[in-house]
Amino acid sequence: MLSRFPSGALKQAASAAKLSSPSLVSSSRSASVRFASSSASSSSNAFESFMSSRLTLASATLFTAGTVAWYAHLYGTLPFIGEVHASHLSDEGLHPAAYPWPHNGFFDSFDHASIRRGYQVYREVCAACHSLDRIAWRNLVGVSHTADEARAMAEEVEYQDGPNDDGEMFQRPGKLADYMPAPYPNEEAARAGNAGALPPDLSLIVKARHGGSDYIFSLLTGYVDPPAGVEVREGMNYNPYFPGGALSMARVLFDGLVEYDDGTPATTSQMAKDVVTFLNWASEPEHDDRKKTGIKAVILFSTLFVLSVYTKRYKWGPIKNRKIQYNPPTDKTGH
Repeated sequence: MLSRFPSGALKQAASAAKLSSPSLVSSSRSASVRFASSSASSSSNAFESFMSSRLTLASATLFTAGTVAWYAHLYGTLPFIGEVHASHLSDEGLHPAAYPWPHNGFFDSFDHASIRRGYQVYREVCAACHSLDRIAWRNLVGVSHTADEARAMAEEVEYQDGPNDDGEMFQRPGKLADYMPAPYPNEEAARAGNAGALPPDLSLIVKARHGGSDYIFSLLTGYVDPPAGVEVREGMNYNPYFPGGALSMARVLFDGLVEYDDGTPATTSQMAKDVVTFLNWASEPEHDDRKKTGIKAVILFSTLFVLSVYTKRYKWGPIKNRKIQYNPPTDKTGH
C-alpha cells in the first residue's frame, strides 16, 4: 500500500512528525514543570502558614524575651543600649578587679596556711562585730588547726548548757561540737553597738555578695578619701566598691595589726587576702573534697565510656549487623 502513496505525501508526513515531536516534548516538560512548581508552591505555602501562625509568633516572642531577661540577669545591662535611670552608675559600687586566687583552678585547693592566718585575722579583728554561726570548732580540725589546738581554743569560751539535775542552766567550757560564739546576744544589741547598723554574719558572705572574694578583698583594701563634690555624712566611711559609696564599717586593717605565728609580714593586702581565703573556705568547707571527688568521677566515667565504646564496637557490632537468612526445609520425599 505504501507504493500507492506519492513521494510528496510521504515527505509532508515526515515533516509534520518532526514539527509535532518538539511540541510533545515541550508539553511534557511544561507538565512536569507545572507539577514541580505546584509542589514547591505548596511547600512554601505550608512554611508561610507555619511562620505566620500564632503559636510560632508566641514561641518566638517568649524565647526572645527570655533570652533578654537572662542576659540582663547575668550581666546587668544589655549590649549597645545605654542605661536610663535616675541614679548614677557609681551608686552600684565600683566593679572589683579579678584577682588570681590560688583555689580558682579546676585542680587547685585552698591554701591552708592562708586559712590559718585568715582565721587569726578574723579572731583578732573581725570577731568583735561579725559572727560566724555556721562554723563549729571541729570544722577547723585537719584544715587549719590540729584537734588539740581547736579543743584548746574552744575551751577558752564559756557556753551555756543545761538544765542540770536541779533544773538550772550552767556555764561550761566549749568543746569541738560547739559553734563559734557570736559577739552579740541578739540583733538589737548588735545594732545598738554599731550606731544602728547590723554587722552581717560572715559564714556565707563570699557566696552572698556579687563578685565574691574579689569584692570583699577590694572592699577591705579600698578605703580612700571621698573625691571632690562627694559628701559623706558623719559616722559613715567612703569606699567606692560599696554600693552607694558610704558604709558604716570603718577601715579595720592596717599594716602590722596582727602578728602572724609563721612570721609572714602582716601588711594590709596580706591580711585581707588571708581573711578572704578563710571566709571563702567558711562559705564552702567541702571545696577541696568536691574537687577530689570530681577528679575521681571523671577518671571513673571516662574509663567506663571507653569500655562501653569497645563493647559496642567489637562485641555488639557484629551481632547487630549480622544477616539472618531463612532457608526453608526442602521436601526430600518428592511430593
